[in-house]
Amino acid sequence: MTTKQATKNHLLDAIHETAMDLHALGFIDKRKMQKYDALCMQSVPDYDSIRIRELRERYKISQAVLATVLNTSLSTVRQWEIGNKHPSGPSLKLLNILDRKGLESLI
Repeated sequence: MTTKQATKNHLLDAIHETAMDLHALGFIDKRKMQKYDALCMQSVPDYDSIRIRELRERYKISQAVLATVLNTSLSTVRQWEIGNKHPSGPSLKLLNILDRKGLESLI
């Protein structure tokens, strides 16, 4: 992580923590707090074919098992690993959870 990204994350964390404190004290309503939550969330990284294959091999699961865990088709996982398609939406977020928290978090 570069220094600029680390500083940005640190600042977003500080802003979010301050907003949560203000919300707890009643100065920020629920709707405004949801906006702060959305603005301060870190973006989900892209997963290319190599990264998906490495992730699958790290947990020693087949393409079929990965497809089941992500609630997608086997052919979709194959296309991701070939590089013809790229995960998006819920599949991308589930891949990120799998990467960060492990297989147990999705089962």
